[in-house]
Amino acid sequence: MSVWLGAALAFAPPAQAAPSRADRELEARLRAHIEVLASDDFEGREPGTEGEAKTLRYLGRQWYDIGLVSGTNDPGNEWFAPVTLVAREPASSAAQFFRRGKRVWFDPAKILMLTSGKRSLVREAPLLFVGRAEGMDFTRNELAGRVAVMLDGDGIDSERQSKLLAQGASAVITVLDGDRTLDQVAARRRRSGYALAEDSLGGDLEGFVTRDAMDDLLRYSGRTLAALEKVAAGPDFRPVMLDLSASLEATTRETTIRTHNLIGKLPGRRPDAGAVLLVAHWDHFGTCAAPPAEDLICNGAIDNASGVAALTEIARRLARGPQLDRDVYFLATTAEELGLLGAHAFAENPPLPPNQIVAGFNIDSIALAPQGTPFAIVGRGMTGLDAEIEKAARHEKVKIVASDEANEYVKRQDGWALMQHDIPTVMVTTAYGDISRIKAFFDGDYHRPSDDLSHPLQLGGEVDDVKLLTALARWFGDLRRVPMKAK
Repeated sequence: MSVWLGAALAFAPPAQAAPSRADRELEARLRAHIEVLASDDFEGREPGTEGEAKTLRYLGRQWYDIGLVSGTNDPGNEWFAPVTLVAREPASSAAQFFRRGKRVWFDPAKILMLTSGKRSLVREAPLLFVGRAEGMDFTRNELAGRVAVMLDGDGIDSERQSKLLAQGASAVITVLDGDRTLDQVAARRRRSGYALAEDSLGGDLEGFVTRDAMDDLLRYSGRTLAALEKVAAGPDFRPVMLDLSASLEATTRETTIRTHNLIGKLPGRRPDAGAVLLVAHWDHFGTCAAPPAEDLICNGAIDNASGVAALTEIARRLARGPQLDRDVYFLATTAEELGLLGAHAFAENPPLPPNQIVAGFNIDSIALAPQGTPFAIVGRGMTGLDAEIEKAARHEKVKIVASDEANEYVKRQDGWALMQHDIPTVMVTTAYGDISRIKAFFDGDYHRPSDDLSHPLQLGGEVDDVKLLTALARWFGDLRRVPMKAK
């Protein structure tokens, strides 16, 4: 052997060990779950459909056979906790404009009015031009009873509109003076919006108007949009009354969707000591394309058949081991894809006081990384869990990356909803261990019919996830390692 070759071998990274027989068996079980849940027979697992019924029957039977008991703590709804959703989609839009009490002509095709409530209406409210509404604080008296007219510029997140409405504006009209078109806004905003039925969606009234239409309207009061834009760009800009008023209306159509969270439990020796929570969402988008496309179903193989497969196999491993001190709850949520709604429903009507949940671990879209990929914490630094997670990882001889780069995605998963209800929940997964891998998924098959079984499944990292999450459940379920907090 040459000196050069000997040196090269001495510094080469160790070869990845071949999967053990136990790992191969675990991978086979994960694959089998995903192949069932992501099959066309399950119709894309859309809430409120036969696809939901098939999904919950499959998971419920698996969990029962493993040895879980119902975790709803509700004799009237064992295993399946009802969640009622309301879907709202825009139904009608109307706008009329007036100058000094006389109606002026305006093309209704050039404005779109929207509301998240059933119906919102203002009558002959004066128009107040607020420029870009950036860095401006209004008193309620300045905005009350008025329609705020705002420039769009390079495109708007909804925060400026929401702030104006919260400060008292009767409605907000955004002038599309940048790159966005009314057709683009309509295509995006005419999709259904979803909420829990018990949540009150209110009287917000938002409009979007084309630049040329707004310019035509302003001429009735002797102004031009260009002149107002110039004024708005000045350092001393103050809102301008436009000598115009508007009657605006928007309505929505409502559909009620009855769906369910699935909740199982492994009882611990000390239920008074709190609980560990493991979470994965079962839902996806159902039929999400139309002919002439050949593939019409969003099967959600990675997102998130892989997650509920892992949740099921973690339950199996824990059930076969010694009983823990703490209860372990297993939650398969509905309507994650519609706004984390199943997780919110769980937190708002939980089977145990939320402050008794010592640690939560969400599992989402994990069939991405090869075996041996480092782990990342999505939600790093946002809960008090990191130190104990690091201890457990060292005990299991696995690496967790020190970066918080994965937190870019923290609001896109159920753990975020639970954190909003003070339930400490993170994702600990290889899927984010190499951030370029999850970015490629989000830029590719994510939320498309191509997230299906036509691609080879990468389950090495998922096997690692199951093993570490099982260890984390045992770690946090052990009173010697994580004692009860003093009250």
